[in-house]
Amino acid sequence: MNTPHFIPYGQQIIDDDDIAAVVSALRSDWLTTGPAVERFEADICSYTGARYGVAVSSGTAALHAAMFALNIGPGDEVIVPPMTFAASANCILYQGGTPIFADVNADTLLIDSAAVEAAITSRTKAIIAVDYAGQPCDWDALRTIADKYHLALVADGCHALGAAYKGCQVGTLADITVFSFHPVKHITTGEGGMAVSNDEELAARMRAFRGHGITTTANQREKSGAWFYEMTALGYNYRITDLQCALGSSQLKKLEGWIKKRNQLAQVYDAALANLASLRPLKRRAEVRHAYHLYVVRTPNRDEIFRRLRAKGIGANVHYVPVHLHPYYQQVVGTREGLCPVAEAAYREILTLPLWPGMTETDIERIVNCT
Repeated sequence: MNTPHFIPYGQQIIDDDDIAAVVSALRSDWLTTGPAVERFEADICSYTGARYGVAVSSGTAALHAAMFALNIGPGDEVIVPPMTFAASANCILYQGGTPIFADVNADTLLIDSAAVEAAITSRTKAIIAVDYAGQPCDWDALRTIADKYHLALVADGCHALGAAYKGCQVGTLADITVFSFHPVKHITTGEGGMAVSNDEELAARMRAFRGHGITTTANQREKSGAWFYEMTALGYNYRITDLQCALGSSQLKKLEGWIKKRNQLAQVYDAALANLASLRPLKRRAEVRHAYHLYVVRTPNRDEIFRRLRAKGIGANVHYVPVHLHPYYQQVVGTREGLCPVAEAAYREILTLPLWPGMTETDIERIVNCT
């Protein structure tokens, strides 16, 4: 009897066009900070509608660059949801700021705009909202709050490339939007990320930050025939290679088809789970185009079902341990259990079921039958 294949919760798809793009970059004169980087930035901007893109080595690097660009520093508070990967809050700490956790909506696990407003103090400087699982937040409400209190608004869109809110692409809804191109995301560069913005000054600050705080790149100096450069800020080496960006541009051509497939598979899940009271998918908001990076359900039997799925070769996962419950945050930042009760209650129940474009409806049938 054949052993059923393992179904990961997410996985990249690489084809011959992707391989050819990387080989072409390998054979070029530039392996890093070259034309493929600029091309990928332009491609992402064309897709999202943003004016400026800054490609970096990871989504985390993009978040850090955003905090730098906004001049977050000691004494500044930045509001962030707890239901996210730690990087969404860590980037604030990198700059010496203080993450302030605002609870989430129980139906969607997206940041609760009322909780955001309640968390604002005289020290608040920005809001980071996470498009959890690929579903855009209530960006109208968040923009109203940000404008009312003169705060910067950052979109952690690492789950949401290809998503839209009221017809507007993620990438144009905040002052800065960050994306991740990790292999489980919608497109991949292996490791990589990008920050996009319509603000030229913010983009320039992030571009310098990724290259040690130096104002020009080697490619720019080559084009202009100049050698002189200046370091104007303390930046990092967050550069991304031309090899990675060549892969990203090739992958981006397939994104629309992959988003469509993710939505189709989510609908198959929805139908299959409709009569199972023990598994409840998160609510989908009517005004959004969901990117379905993750398909998350809630169940009171989470740990039991997780073990059952894993035993059957199904890569179920949990996204996420609320950030404020991590030992570092409790021991160093001073957060505590009870700070965000909605996120904490959800954490005890959430389970991520596999969802990626290489899956089939037969895979979903197998997963649901194992629950």
